[in-house]
Amino acid sequence: MARFWTGLLLFCALITTAQGQSTNRWGAWEPFLGTWVGGGSGEPGKGSGQFSFSPELQGAILSRHSYAEYPATKDKPAYRHDDLMVIYADDADKKTRAYYWDNEGHVIHYIVDVAADKLVFISDPNQAGPAYRLSYAKTSQDALTLTFEIAPPNDRAAFKTYITATAHRKP
Repeated sequence: MARFWTGLLLFCALITTAQGQSTNRWGAWEPFLGTWVGGGSGEPGKGSGQFSFSPELQGAILSRHSYAEYPATKDKPAYRHDDLMVIYADDADKKTRAYYWDNEGHVIHYIVDVAADKLVFISDPNQAGPAYRLSYAKTSQDALTLTFEIAPPNDRAAFKTYITATAHRKP
């Protein structure tokens, strides 16, 4: 019977350690976790929306769910943009990466730089087509700015702003 309890305790310790390592890997993301609401403008027009960064799979990954709603204008009907991003630590090259999908058919593979007050997602240079850069910068504990930029395939460093927005943490 002692072997059973020793084995069970060892198993529980391993599970706790594994969960702790998964959760701790996202420590630098803590200021960005949660649900954010805001609005902005750019090429698609003026809109409002919401996004959230959440740990998933017991902390193994982060997900970002996002939507933006754009009202009708004289030139186009109202529409909604939805997207999903899965963020993970690539242990092979020690980088944080993300996969992005949206309801418009875009798929983007990102490499992520994380700082205390900023997240920068840059499309993988090995991905064909335009380059994308999505940046979040904290302006206070509960507020941030978001900038989405696009560069042409032939000059992946020539980013031009497509959308700017501000957001605040949803209580």
